[in-house]
Amino acid sequence: MEVFAVGTRDGKPFQATHLFITSLRTTPETLLQLVRDRWSIEGWHWIRDTQLHEDAQRYRGNGAGVMATLRTAALNLLRLAGFRSIRAGLQAVMHDITALLAMAKRQPQPTPC
Repeated sequence: MEVFAVGTRDGKPFQATHLFITSLRTTPETLLQLVRDRWSIEGWHWIRDTQLHEDAQRYRGNGAGVMATLRTAALNLLRLAGFRSIRAGLQAVMHDITALLAMAKRQPQPTPC
């Protein structure tokens, strides 16, 4: 299977071709959905590692789970506060405890059905 990706990164256009090989017998639509599901998870891990350096952490036992939960909460708070860029969000609040506390108190807006 061949998937073409186009978009912008850092304000610059990019194109990429991704090739997938599988022995799975299914429809092209189902295979595409499987690939999208997989990469949505990988995208989340990529953010956690590049922005929060999660893979470099050396926590063990309960500490690892606690820190992963805190990192997830931080990412969700940044998204809830309207930051489309995690990096920009981190830079905006990393030295501003007032902004961090305001984000923690913010209530999610209901999404229309």
